[in-house]
Amino acid sequence: MPAKSKAQQKAAGAALAAKRGEAKKSDLKGASKGMLKSMTEKELEDLASTKRKGKPEHASKDD
Repeated sequence: MPAKSKAQQKAAGAALAAKRGEAKKSDLKGASKGMLKSMTEKELEDLASTKRKGKPEHASKDD
């Protein structure tokens, strides 16, 4: 599942780093904290690896 925005991709990357032990879990905030708890490492990897070109900074609410 590709990320819908750059912000979603960044949050997934932060959660993935924490899940792998490369970053502190206590440093996570907002969406990345929720992603850490609810998604597998593979799901986070898929979101974080999405190409950024053409993505909005933030996704619209009605998506």
